[in-house]
Amino acid sequence: MPDLLQLSLYLAAALLLAVTPGPGIFYVAARTLSGGRAEGIASSFGTGLGGMAHVLAGSLGVSAIVLASAELFTLLKLVGAAYLVWIGIRTILSARREAALVSGEPESLGARRAFREGVLIEALNPKTAAFFLAFVPQFVDPANGHVALQFVVLGSLSVLLNTLVDIAVAFAAHRIRSGAVARPKLIRRLREASGATMIALGIGLMLAKRPVS
Repeated sequence: MPDLLQLSLYLAAALLLAVTPGPGIFYVAARTLSGGRAEGIASSFGTGLGGMAHVLAGSLGVSAIVLASAELFTLLKLVGAAYLVWIGIRTILSARREAALVSGEPESLGARRAFREGVLIEALNPKTAAFFLAFVPQFVDPANGHVALQFVVLGSLSVLLNTLVDIAVAFAAHRIRSGAVARPKLIRRLREASGATMIALGIGLMLAKRPVS
């Protein structure tokens, strides 16, 4: 493990990356605005589990194999991008459909489905794999041995920070949702904005190039 100074630098950098908006944050916000805080928190744990999949894969070298193969990287990239775009389109359409209903009640997917979708959104993002393979190894000290274990511990700390940020986003989005309960048009616009952002992120992922080693 790195010394205290190196660990502090790692945590500071990981926190900065955690608060940088990405697919996970926007999905959590969209789910909270639609189904409430419970769905937002469930989706946060889902993205956390998806991130752990990358950590474990990276420690075993699987992510390195995927990133080294143009075909595998492209396949994962296209599947992940298509899934993000689909989720974004569904978010926009459901927001508009519900706005046309008399009740105007937002669509609730349930915590389990929100959790599953959160897992897929993060697990199908090759940029997450690239991040762990490019960033975490810089703080692994081979002289201390147990390189894979060091990778898992450091990666887990990063995932923990990401999850805590996502939960904070869920609470913030819930507060916005509660304050705007009498303003359904505002909720619709916020959900549409979240959906549009996920579509844009999906397109950006589709255009992403394989990292050059």
